Amino acid sequence: MRKYWLLFTQAVTIALALLFIIQTLKPELLPNAARSGVVTLLESSPQPTEGKPPAAGVSAAAQKAMPSVVNIFTSTVIKTPIHPFIDDPRFRFFFGDPSELEPQNSSSLGSGVIVSSDGYILTNHHVVEAADQIEVALADGRKTRAHVVGSDPETDLAVIKIELPGKLPAITFGHPERAQVGDIVVAIGNPFGVGQTVTMGIISALKRSHLGLSTFENFIQTDAAINPGNSGGALVDVNGNLIGINSAIYSPNGGSLGIGFAIPTSIAKKTMEQIIQSGSVTRGWIGAGVQELTPELAESFRLGSTKGVLITEVMRNSPAEQAGIRTGDILIAIDDNDIDDWNTMLETVANLPPGKMVTARLMRNGTAMSLPVKIGKRPKPAVR
Repeated sequence: MRKYWLLFTQAVTIALALLFIIQTLKPELLPNAARSGVVTLLESSPQPTEGKPPAAGVSAAAQKAMPSVVNIFTSTVIKTPIHPFIDDPRFRFFFGDPSELEPQNSSSLGSGVIVSSDGYILTNHHVVEAADQIEVALADGRKTRAHVVGSDPETDLAVIKIELPGKLPAITFGHPERAQVGDIVVAIGNPFGVGQTVTMGIISALKRSHLGLSTFENFIQTDAAINPGNSGGALVDVNGNLIGINSAIYSPNGGSLGIGFAIPTSIAKKTMEQIIQSGSVTRGWIGAGVQELTPELAESFRLGSTKGVLITEVMRNSPAEQAGIRTGDILIAIDDNDIDDWNTMLETVANLPPGKMVTARLMRNGTAMSLPVKIGKRPKPAVR
């Protein structure tokens, strides 16, 4: 018995000695280390800004996006019209030779966003629409000439290209479909030609349409200050990702009143990709004029709801006429896409490739029917 007792006391002594060594050298290995007052914290490496007050506002987003936003300066040569009496000596005696007059230049300004490292820039169609010469100024101070790759008046978007050595700072695209009213946004551009400027606000509305600014309207509305010269600039989220191209303001006098509109990048990206690939944009078309259903119209047509659009015009030899669609029909859906209003119908048809066969679901004289329609190619808008 004495032998066993000695073995027990020796084992306890050894165990206590090991416990003491572990407690001294490696306390984190003990399960009750936290309760004994010894706590090991995982600390990050010290940062250069550690010890300074945290950055306020959206400076990180601005710093990320600003190098990708450029200033665009355009000039247009105003040609002297040919006078019917230009060859009359008496006309030349009093008014001189018009061919000797110096040509007059008209200049304007705007903004743009670098979307690829090889020099493609996204801007507004109206910024470069009538330009004879385009100069681009980068945020790092470099300036260079640009040429128009293509433009799309129906979305008020254009793509221009510059040639500079090295990779250019391309912006990161965000997800405007995830944006919500109240989200903080930053607008970057060149208002009034003063130079690159950053303003902050919130998204005050989404999917704004029926504004008469362009054919395809699905604007992000913001109260971030947007002024003349901001057109074509960037609207970015708090992470500095592009969610819109600043396009227009609501103002009776040209100043910012807190209502600005930006084209979502979901639309801009599709348009830009087609322009870069082919120089223009191809859209679907059926050749029918429509009107949204009011409660009064829905009641007169004995409809249970105002969903759908009223066909008010069918163009001659158009896909709609060839399919048998008539004036007075109610267009309810195209394939599996419900048509709730005029804007939905326009976007749904425009996104379909020409030549595709679709099924149009209609109401005619209270009777539901379906007609196959072969999508045509949307004609180019008339030059104003």
